[in-house]
Amino acid sequence: MSELVHFRHAVRMLTIVPLPSEKSFEPDWLPRAAKYFPLVGLMIGAFLGAVLLAARQVWSGVVPALLAVTAGVALTGAFHEDGLADSADSLGGQSPEQRLAIMKDSRIGSYGTLALGLSIALRVAAVASMPPWLAAAALVAAHAGGRCAGVLLINAVP
Repeated sequence: MSELVHFRHAVRMLTIVPLPSEKSFEPDWLPRAAKYFPLVGLMIGAFLGAVLLAARQVWSGVVPALLAVTAGVALTGAFHEDGLADSADSLGGQSPEQRLAIMKDSRIGSYGTLALGLSIALRVAAVASMPPWLAAAALVAAHAGGRCAGVLLINAVP
């Protein structure tokens, strides 16, 4: 498979961007696509930075930051928010088996709800507290760096 196919797999994995399906499938697609995760993160961050800077032309205060964070949640299909909510909800489990069962449950609990609300509030407050260009750069760096950390973890853990 070509590198473009691996890049498209990475985009499909990390965003809701509609791309055509591939004609063939490799069982080891994830490690091959993972090298493109930081690039996809960079693209996501650049889009969010553009949303922030465009919104700053119209609004001030927290509105541009809220729009940028909301755009990130929408563009990624709330991929990370779902994982955060599941992880937070699992804190209520008493055993590893119970925690796994809680994480597999599609419903959200109190811990998950609180974690999501606080996470969104912290991101919006952080972006809103920075000068616009620094906030846009921080969005790019955070999204690219976060995906880079994921790739490092994939390669470090057997």
